[in-house]
Amino acid sequence: MDQVFAPWRIEWVERDGGNDDVDGCVFCAYGSGDAELDRERRVVARSEYAFVLLNNYPYNPGHVMVIPHDHTGDYRDLDDAVLLDHARLKQRTLDALDEGLGPDGYNAGCNLGGAAAGGSIDDHVHTHVVPRWAGDTDFMAVVSDTTVIVEAIADTYDRLHDAFGAQPGAEVAGEDRAVVLDL
Repeated sequence: MDQVFAPWRIEWVERDGGNDDVDGCVFCAYGSGDAELDRERRVVARSEYAFVLLNNYPYNPGHVMVIPHDHTGDYRDLDDAVLLDHARLKQRTLDALDEGLGPDGYNAGCNLGGAAAGGSIDDHVHTHVVPRWAGDTDFMAVVSDTTVIVEAIADTYDRLHDAFGAQPGAEVAGEDRAVVLDL
């Protein structure tokens, strides 16, 4: 396999399994944390029971996670109100991604079943939503086992923040705070 120099990944490789700016579960901290840190933490939208977080190491621009506030690794533990809110926030996320990025389709799914399912955070349920474009899997992924991200995460944040903010029932408290959605 060829090597690609990607120095921005060293933070992920060298991490001790946690985040320096939070104690305990990063999703719990980001979901209920200080709104002043939303942009820095890449929390782009919130609802009553869930929030949308840009993935730090995306497969494609706009790769987000929709995360319930409830801390559980078992999807079956979520009650009806949380499940409905989570599902509705996924719908609104698709709308924001359509408006902000215009992809041709999506992959969406959860890593369920702990570490064996392949997730790096296995004790807090979350759904990945990955925008896809026709032809986005090119020779780099096929031949060199490499992906190319074509947009900086900060720029993606701005585009999705604007798209969430334009939705009905959206409350925008500033460009550095997540958009709050009334679902």
